[in-house]
Amino acid sequence: MRASTVERVERVLAAKAASGLSYDDLASKLGVTNAYCAQLLLGQAKLRKDTAAKLSAALPAITAADLESMQNDFPMRTFNDEILKEPNVYRTYEAVTHYGEAIKTIINEQCGDGIMSAIDFYVDVGTVIGKNGEKRVVITFNGKFLEHIEQKTENNTACSPRA
Repeated sequence: MRASTVERVERVLAAKAASGLSYDDLASKLGVTNAYCAQLLLGQAKLRKDTAAKLSAALPAITAADLESMQNDFPMRTFNDEILKEPNVYRTYEAVTHYGEAIKTIINEQCGDGIMSAIDFYVDVGTVIGKNGEKRVVITFNGKFLEHIEQKTENNTACSPRA
């Protein structure tokens, strides 16, 4: 992340902290999922104009310049291996890795040969109370199914470099 983006994220997170709003509270005000709300503040998603007005109303400490940057600068959707050292991130990664083959098999059985989109995708995070009274984390992934296609030459709109 560029230095200016890092500084902007720090300012935006400070505005959120000063507001006393949780990500759930803020997400409700913006009309987005709590995970997407966090992505916006962390600079991992592009702020849309209509949502910018809601964010400005919810967190008035965010400057007009930062709101402008959040709308006009393209996010760097990168993955830093260092994040895997953070226990919550590592355990989530471990769970997806451990269950990955089973998830893939069930997706293919129920939908066919394809994948779950990470572009047309929603994530929601919450908690429930378990059978023994313990707090349990619930993460919902909701992605559009994208079928793998047969690559027929007559459907290819790009000229072949072999022609």
